[in-house]
Amino acid sequence: MSEKVNLLNFDCQGLCHYLQSLGESSFRGKQLFQWIHQAGVADVNLMTNISKTLRAKLLEYTCIDMPEVVYDNTASDGTRKWLLRLDDGNCIEAVYIPERTRGTLCVSSQVGCALNCSFCSTAKQGFARNLSVAEIISQVWVAVRSLSEEGGKHDHAVTNVVMMGMGEPLLNYNNVLTAMDIMKDDLAYGLAKRRVTLSTSGVAPGMLKLKQDSDVALALSLHAPNDELRNELVPINKKYPLKEIMQICREYFPKGSKRVVTMEYVMLEGINDSEQHAKQLAKLLANVPCKLNLIPFNSYPKALYQCSPMPVIEQFKTYLQHKGILTTIRKTRGQDIDAACGQLAGDFKDKTSRRRLLDARADRMLGQIAIETAAQ
Repeated sequence: MSEKVNLLNFDCQGLCHYLQSLGESSFRGKQLFQWIHQAGVADVNLMTNISKTLRAKLLEYTCIDMPEVVYDNTASDGTRKWLLRLDDGNCIEAVYIPERTRGTLCVSSQVGCALNCSFCSTAKQGFARNLSVAEIISQVWVAVRSLSEEGGKHDHAVTNVVMMGMGEPLLNYNNVLTAMDIMKDDLAYGLAKRRVTLSTSGVAPGMLKLKQDSDVALALSLHAPNDELRNELVPINKKYPLKEIMQICREYFPKGSKRVVTMEYVMLEGINDSEQHAKQLAKLLANVPCKLNLIPFNSYPKALYQCSPMPVIEQFKTYLQHKGILTTIRKTRGQDIDAACGQLAGDFKDKTSRRRLLDARADRMLGQIAIETAAQ
């Protein structure tokens, strides 16, 4: 007997086509899509407006397979973190950050990461594999359901999703794109394009492809104002240096749209936080429509760096603001529940033996994206 089809892998159009392949009307696909994502129902038997005959087909040929929640904890500041175990035993994280006017869910796109950024906890695990569409969107499903079950103030609490969890989203391009389309679908989670953000370390071909294919917001993990330092912190910079990446960011959104790229800059004591670095950063971003988000470094066991002192971060921010760069400092959240991205998953299942495969895996994936982009 062939393996059952996980319905979470389909966007609405795909689900309609699949239902047609079963001899059903495409309209049934929309109904099923709404039941799964909008109503949060994972049991076909509870879908009351679907015929018993179709339910029997779905039970025979399909499943709605969710990851297992093996950890669910809320920090003193309200930040909530889930550790999800996948069918193959690998684990991923999703993090919910509540604020007064919005609730942001940080979603993973890969198990581990192949880019080996020197300050990142996820990188220490090495890279295992890409997540399927089902494994990406199930993080949203679990979070929305978990928060809604609490009722009241948490009902419909996920207003924003950021693809900033474990992994490099643009190295899992097709699955991430489909999952983001589901997030934006009015029959599913109904998130506005400005409320879904993809964060990349600077995969240039993927950025150009995303610009053509999607209207979601873009964030760049910048972290350094010059190539020499960025080569050390974010090794992919050796392949796609700042000049190339900044040119893409400069032209990413149409002029007059008022949309800008968010620049993420983690503050590392004595590494990238000097006045000279601030001057270089102001020059780098001078003609790039952007906003700058300074991130206090969340340390983790055996980390190579320390967080810059808050007075240094404030001074850094003040200098950049005086140079006309819209600059904010991200609040440190969830420190009492393993706040560093990937830390919890890394502690749960050690994958350090995979680290020797990082460069080879990264090169293969980058090469494949370049080939696909050139073929279009």
